[in-house]
Amino acid sequence: MPTAQANAALDDIDHALISLLRDNARLSTATLASKTGVSRSTVHNRLARLEREGVIAGYTLVLGGVATASTLPPVRALMTIAVDGNRAPEVLRALRGQPSVRALHKTNGRWGIVAELQAESLEAFNTALGAIRLIDGILQSETSLLLASERF
Repeated sequence: MPTAQANAALDDIDHALISLLRDNARLSTATLASKTGVSRSTVHNRLARLEREGVIAGYTLVLGGVATASTLPPVRALMTIAVDGNRAPEVLRALRGQPSVRALHKTNGRWGIVAELQAESLEAFNTALGAIRLIDGILQSETSLLLASERF
């Protein structure tokens, strides 16, 4: 399971790898190396470390239009985030590396960023919130659980 300490040690390459794998977990080591500008052995070693430390807990398959009754629905939420000064790019980069973040939106007004979050349980959600709140540059946040959604 990811820990706040493990997440705090992630660098830009780790965040980039996580971001790429979230878009497509089947990317090859060669493709990841090309997209991040590091060697294949570096990618392999980084992924092994991220798995060992629990930052990457596994790889999954997303089924299109198929629901399984044996799994509980994930915990989903919207987090509004106030950013310190002009640190939004730095905060966005750090948020992209958080496994619980599903989408990011830059906004104006009091909250500079809205993050869509998802976790498999309330315990995992609590851990994710703790890790996000440790990101340098976040001044304040407010989180609302999504109880129901309607698609148009």
